[in-house]
This record gives sequence, C-alpha cells and structure tokens, in this order.
Amino acid sequence: MVVEGIHMHTGSDIMDIDVFLQGAEILLSVAKDFKDLQYVDFGSGFKVPYKEEDIETDIEELGEKIGKRFKQFCYDYGRNLTLMFEPGKFLVSDAGFFLVKVNVVKQTTSTVFAGVDSGLNHLIRPMLYDSYHKIVNISKTEGRHRIYNIVGYICETDTFGVNRKMTEINEGDILAFHNAGAYCFTMSSNYNSRYRPAEVLIHEGKDYLIRERETMEDILKNQINIDIFSEHKALQAPAMDLNPENEVIYNNITIEQKQQN
Repeated sequence: MVVEGIHMHTGSDIMDIDVFLQGAEILLSVAKDFKDLQYVDFGSGFKVPYKEEDIETDIEELGEKIGKRFKQFCYDYGRNLTLMFEPGKFLVSDAGFFLVKVNVVKQTTSTVFAGVDSGLNHLIRPMLYDSYHKIVNISKTEGRHRIYNIVGYICETDTFGVNRKMTEINEGDILAFHNAGAYCFTMSSNYNSRYRPAEVLIHEGKDYLIRERETMEDILKNQINIDIFSEHKALQAPAMDLNPENEVIYNNITIEQKQQN
C-alpha cells in the first residue's frame, strides 16, 4: 500500500493561530515517516464570525506562518509536496442568507413571539447546538425596535433566537438569517413531511433559480407501494349479540360466564 497523503481534522472555530500551528507540528511529525507523500492536508477550522464582536481567523497571518513552516518541512523531506486546506465553511458561510416569512406575532405578558414559516427542518443549528445566527427584518430596515423571540412551526423546541432586538415585526414581513451558506440546506430534512425551500443565486445583481422548491411528489417519489394486506382478511371486531335474556354474547361466552371465569 502506498500512502500518498496525510490529513488532519481540526474541527471548527480556531481562534488562536498558534493552536492551529501546534496541530500542524503534530501532523508534520507523523508525515515525515511516510516516504511517498504527494500532499499534506491541514483540513480547516477557520473561524467564521457570527456576531459583530466575534473573532475571525486571520488568514493572512496563518498563511504566512504555515507557509514558512511547510517550506522548511519540504526541504527536510527532500522534495516539494502540495499543501492543502479545506476551507469550505469559511468560504461560503456568509455568502448565504435564509429567508422566512412571519406568519404570526403573539404578545404575552413577558415576551413577543414572531412565528415564521420555517423550523428546525430547514435550519437545525440553533436547536441542535445553540448556534447563533443574526436575524434581520429586511421588510422594515428602519423604525421602532422591539425585542422578539423568533420561533418556528415545528411542535417541539423550535426557537431560532431569543431576545433579539430588531425593527418592529408585522405579519408578512420577511426575516433574513445570516451565515446560512454553510450547514443550513445541507443539514435540512423533510421532518414532519415539510418541503425544503428553493435556492436562488444572486450574481452581478441578477437572480438565478438553482434549486426548485420541493413538492409532495418529491417527498413520495422514492416510496414503493406494496400490496400485502389484500392477502389477509381484514381484522374485524369480535361478534357481539344479545341472547333472549338480554345478556351480551362475546364470542359465544356470556358476560356472566366471563365474570365467573
């Protein structure tokens, strides 16, 4: 067997570049023992900011430091190898927005709820591991601000955001979820027989439909109908009748007999 490449999975949200470099050192210490390598893959884990005050991985600084170290490794290894990364989330996260429509606004004694036409079947991250997505009312970008809980239509814990301050919401308004380019549609499902939404690409000011909205036909198309019940008699309720003494007969046993038994 020839091992042509070696790879590490670092997970998400690397905030300290030096920590990433420590992981790289471990990978390179293993790589030197494989003599037929063509590439070394450092994975990803670059931090994407979800809030305005969030830290973002400094790609320029990381590139400078990892490039210098990898160049030295290749020199010691005896030949040049390919340096690889897998920056998927870092590239597409903030390129996507998830749009929902407000179905209802409900005021309680302590909270204002904005219920939308979506749920954990479309964007599960906030419910699955309490991830944060910025939510903006794009139907009303200016005006009075209020505090809302944004909730979905699934009859379980289906809360997208708690105590979010945004411009006043009315029924029919469109809310935009930021950072939906990664792990939004890819983690969606047809839970509760709900359809997955359409996807639209915006390029140079023009919109292109790149995925159609699902229909019930899409949900059912892979199901196979099998006729197994016609081969068996349908289950029927036990025969019940009254004898001349108005005693209920149940499978030829009277209630009095059943009680005696």
